[in-house]
Amino acid sequence: MWVILGVIAIVATFINLYMYKAGKDYKLAMAMGLSFTALTLCAEYSLVSRWVKVEDWAALSDVVPGMERALWFLTMVSILLNIAPLLLELKSKK
Repeated sequence: MWVILGVIAIVATFINLYMYKAGKDYKLAMAMGLSFTALTLCAEYSLVSRWVKVEDWAALSDVVPGMERALWFLTMVSILLNIAPLLLELKSKK
C-alpha cells in the first residue's frame, strides 16, 4: 500500500510543479502531494506496527534503519518541492 501511496504522492508533486510552470492554479495538487506523502508515512508506520505485533524482529532490524533515513529524506524533498511554487510566487510578488 505504501508504494501506491508514494507513487501517487510523486505524481501529484510533479503535477503541482507542472501546473505552476503552466501558470494554472496549483494549490489543489500541492495539497494532494503533501497529503499523499503523509498517507505514505502512515502506511509505513502501519507496516512496522504489524511487524512488531508478530514479533518479526529480523524484518525490523533489516528494514527500519535504512527506511528511517529514506523516509526523512523523501519527506523533506516532498515538502520542499510541493511548497516551492508557493515560495516562488511570494518572491515574485515582492
